Amino acid sequence: MELLDGIETRRSFRGFKPTPIAEETLRRILKAVSNSPSYQNTQPWEVVVVSGKKKDELSKIIYQLASSKAATNPDLSHPKSWPPEHEARSREHGARRLKAIGVEREDEQARENLRLMNFEFYGAPSVIFLFMDRTLGHWSVYDMGLFSQNLILAAHSFGVESCLQASVTNYPDAIREFLGIPGSKQLVIAISIGYPDPEAKLNTYRSIKMKPEEFVRWYS
Repeated sequence: MELLDGIETRRSFRGFKPTPIAEETLRRILKAVSNSPSYQNTQPWEVVVVSGKKKDELSKIIYQLASSKAATNPDLSHPKSWPPEHEARSREHGARRLKAIGVEREDEQARENLRLMNFEFYGAPSVIFLFMDRTLGHWSVYDMGLFSQNLILAAHSFGVESCLQASVTNYPDAIREFLGIPGSKQLVIAISIGYPDPEAKLNTYRSIKMKPEEFVRWYS
């Protein structure tokens, strides 16, 4: 897959086939991602790949926490508010997605079911957790973003799709305990990864992206 084509055609998927990803494919993806840039070559990423029975066991743990409305404590705090233009885009995005899959905004149970699908990893055969040391700062978080983008683009080149999941990071203590990760490591993001299910309703939705003229200023 040509690089620009990969960037332009990548999208988030929220419905996957149970088909496992070959270990060799995952290794090739991660080998490519190891070339990601980082501030002063610090390479802060620590990667955990969970599949099969272990993934199912972890899903049950965090699903139970989410469905019981257990208190959340993400290592990277979620925004409490957005500037008006960002808030407008977020609201439009949410409304359009509900409409695309035929869910009324007033249908609280259907919306709750959608939320809980996060903790089943949307049926993906594997999930990748990205951790970094707690002592690291903002530049390392930036580096983790670069690494994440390279990972999902590398996967896309193999026909393996993904969904970045901030919701899953609401329960980092349970995830660390299950995986045997020390508390000195903070959970940055979870990425569900697999082969997309074309029959999944959520995969019919496409988000609207801003055009370059809306976010670029030119000086000469």
